[in-house]
Amino acid sequence: MHRAFALAALLLLAGCRHAQRDPRTVVFLIESSPTSLDPRVGTDFASEHIDELIFDGLVRIDDQLHFQPDLAERWEQTDPRTWVFHLRPGARFSDGREFTARDVVWTFASMGIGTPGKKISLVISPKAASYASIQSVEARDPETVVFHLRQPDNFLLTNLSSRAIGMVPEGSGKDFWRNPVGTGAFRFVSQRIDQDVVIERNPLSWWTLPKIARVRFAVVPDAITQSLELEKGSADVEVNSLPMDALPELAKRPNLVVEDAPGTEIQYLAFNTQDPILKNVKVRQAIACAIDRNLIIRTLYHGHAQPAVSLLPPAQWAWTGDVVRYDYDPARAERLLDEAGYHAGAGGVRLHLAMKTSTDERARLLGAVLQQQLARVGIALDLRSNEFATFYADVVRGAFQMYSLYWIGGNEQPDIFSYVFSSARIPPHGANRGRYVNPQLDALLDDAAESQDLNRRRADYIKAQQILARDLPAVNLWYLDTLVVHNRRLTHVTPSPSGSYMFLETAELEATEAYER
Repeated sequence: MHRAFALAALLLLAGCRHAQRDPRTVVFLIESSPTSLDPRVGTDFASEHIDELIFDGLVRIDDQLHFQPDLAERWEQTDPRTWVFHLRPGARFSDGREFTARDVVWTFASMGIGTPGKKISLVISPKAASYASIQSVEARDPETVVFHLRQPDNFLLTNLSSRAIGMVPEGSGKDFWRNPVGTGAFRFVSQRIDQDVVIERNPLSWWTLPKIARVRFAVVPDAITQSLELEKGSADVEVNSLPMDALPELAKRPNLVVEDAPGTEIQYLAFNTQDPILKNVKVRQAIACAIDRNLIIRTLYHGHAQPAVSLLPPAQWAWTGDVVRYDYDPARAERLLDEAGYHAGAGGVRLHLAMKTSTDERARLLGAVLQQQLARVGIALDLRSNEFATFYADVVRGAFQMYSLYWIGGNEQPDIFSYVFSSARIPPHGANRGRYVNPQLDALLDDAAESQDLNRRRADYIKAQQILARDLPAVNLWYLDTLVVHNRRLTHVTPSPSGSYMFLETAELEATEAYER
């Protein structure tokens, strides 16, 4: 049976079913469990999006990419290597403890940052390398914290934002993820791995008191099951987790709304540059030429995406489109493979590669399409799918030839290039999972991070993007629209360009005694 027809039939049957549950709880469908709700540790999409609801940063980045006060009411840079943050008085953690400068010091000290002469390092954090410029963090008084830097760091504010790291209470250790405590609009209730995460309204929140009493993030990897749960009313909302062919059917349902907004979430295809085959740049370039991105956007994503030439979104000040491009060109792909020494053999096969994916529907569909397209130029692609935690662990430790994932929110500032491609950011020190090393790129990124001249920094980033477009340690595929499917009982839903879950802070539920269909 054709997949779209099968989905329509199942949805029709689901309309006759009966579902009843606690009407005060929003059921939010996610594809996989967060790997860690410790904001110092978790870097996957589920961890970071849920952490944003539980924790606050010192500053907040709005949807226009401007810095706003968060746990710091104001701040000043007294010299190129000194930043002073004045904390919000009266802020408390959800367990009642007062938030002070000592908690800020601990957040970083527990990762081995800002403690000259001693290293606590209670947690192994993949984010720690982003704070390498910090020499010390000083609690001048309970409401004032001072960051002393080794060298100027233009990305300190970005890295102190709630999108990067939330502040944790003094004394939080390596098991903090089991019962995380933050200052955010919601507080943690429970987590069952591969089943759900439950959070509820935090009555001590300084920021806002959500209208929603409780949210249950239900782990449902299968897209058809997600669609059925939304249709029959046993789930309320999902963000960017359904295949595009499900959306037209769901939009016909009277109890559901499909929200569509331009997004900054970018999908990419990454290579292990230390692999004997993929260390050859011509092979990576050939793979890029073999991918028909426009066709995939039209068919797999139903037009809800835009081709990407950089990790940065086009509205970002450092973005450039002045880069070499490897657009769809199978003949060029074959020439590049010939030049790399991979000639067509029996059955036209030139070489074999493996691509690791998660088991979620979108990942499996994309893998199947890439398998077909690469086969046309003689690359036999073996797909190896695992549940997300196993897949992500392999990615972090470099146990892959190729994989595809998304950057969600973190790609909105140009320090993403250092985090992903600097030779100093190979895991566990960052996200250079493909083990790409280029001294010229490193020098450009270091200069951009320290220079106070905006024109010079932009020039550095333009050169960096040109190098990355030529070397292709990863292929930037497309920016995905933010697509939210939600029940009509959930109102005031405003999709974020980054696909975040922050709309839950202001969304509302219609008052009902019970919810049945």
